[in-house]
Amino acid sequence: MCNVTSRREAARGGREFQRVLNSCVFLQTAESASSSSLSSFLSRMQLAAEDCMPLRDSPSPEASVLSLATGSSKRKRRGHPAEAPDAECTPTELIQQRAPEHKPQRSAWKGKENDRNPYVISRRSRKRKGSVSGVSWDHLPDELILRILVFFPLRDLLRTSVICRRWHRLAFDESLWHSVDLEGVTDMGPALQQVLKTGVRRLRCPRSFINNLHLTGTCTLKIAEIDLSSSIVAAPTLEGIIDQCNLLECASLEGLQLSDNIVNGLAQNLRLRQLNLSGCFNFSADSLAHMLQSCSRIEQLNISWCHFNSHHVRNIVGHVSATVTHLNLSGYRDGLILDDVKVLVKRCPGIRTLDLSDSTQLMADCFPVLSALKHLLHLSLSRCYHIHIAALTDLRKTFPTLQYLDVFGLVNDSHLSSLRKQSLGICINSLPFSAIARPTPASVSGTAGAHSMWNKKNRLRFKL
Repeated sequence: MCNVTSRREAARGGREFQRVLNSCVFLQTAESASSSSLSSFLSRMQLAAEDCMPLRDSPSPEASVLSLATGSSKRKRRGHPAEAPDAECTPTELIQQRAPEHKPQRSAWKGKENDRNPYVISRRSRKRKGSVSGVSWDHLPDELILRILVFFPLRDLLRTSVICRRWHRLAFDESLWHSVDLEGVTDMGPALQQVLKTGVRRLRCPRSFINNLHLTGTCTLKIAEIDLSSSIVAAPTLEGIIDQCNLLECASLEGLQLSDNIVNGLAQNLRLRQLNLSGCFNFSADSLAHMLQSCSRIEQLNISWCHFNSHHVRNIVGHVSATVTHLNLSGYRDGLILDDVKVLVKRCPGIRTLDLSDSTQLMADCFPVLSALKHLLHLSLSRCYHIHIAALTDLRKTFPTLQYLDVFGLVNDSHLSSLRKQSLGICINSLPFSAIARPTPASVSGTAGAHSMWNKKNRLRFKL
């Protein structure tokens, strides 16, 4: 009887073993440690079934595990809920507990630096710091910064140019360097070279010593108004500046040593309206005639006290623009005669201001010729010693539109008051200096307008 019972229990254990074996076929792919332990366990169970030994009598721990698995399956069939993992331990759960932790898979990243080794560990980008409250200069557009820099003086503008590359580019923007006054700069050469690169339109640097100026390239300068009066500059340096200018409208080269190349360079500025060459020298009469013919829009011309001969004077009166309204031909003593005045009046009938001072060959017979100028407002005949004072008493009838008369050296103080009474409405000897084509008239010297050019102020000015 006992043998029959043992056989029944062994058969039941074998069937239970087969069921567990079928559910654990996938365990062959598990980790080596877990699979070896499970294989030994299954082999013992199979030997027990073959020997017809009851599992409950087996003292091995595998029997207790199997009994727990059998009991748990029975409870599931009866509808009992699953217990906690501590109460039930299936082979799958054992594998999961004993299996090593999975390492994170390396991500592939392709780039220029990974051409040879395409698989590297990717790094997370650093988190950006939170935006600081307020407005940053780096976020402002160029237009707004340029609008702010317009109010900077020259010294502060140069300081901002060394902050960074962007500020250097903005500080030297063409819109900020439209008009510059460099009077008083000691090292003018490098400063002028830098200013010319900015595309300056109005440049003032009178009474300056210009050296070490090296202009490279063939780009055209954008200068429209330039004042180099009474400066010390070599003729080749000045030639390099003028040769690259073809947009000049107002130019003052008073007191400079010129050359034929410089005068021919002025001839290419067809927009020239005001030209001051007072006191200039060392250029021929032919180049002067060529320049006057080319610059047909000149309205104000100051060509007084140049080292001219009679040939120069004839070229002036014969080729000066017919549109000229202000002309200064003073200082030619024996070079200017009555015939030259006749040619001038016939060629330029619209003259309003005429200065013929220091022309010792002129006499009173020039008045009927000058009366043909119907728009004459200002006449200067200072130190024309061959004109008698009696010829000045009836000027109101000869020049009905005349408002200013300069006769310095012809009338002494005792006769001046009586001459003023006889010439009512005419201001006599009120303007001792000529302002024709001069950028800064002598009448405003020492005032706020002393640093202006042709009645316009310069935005950037060098201050000592």
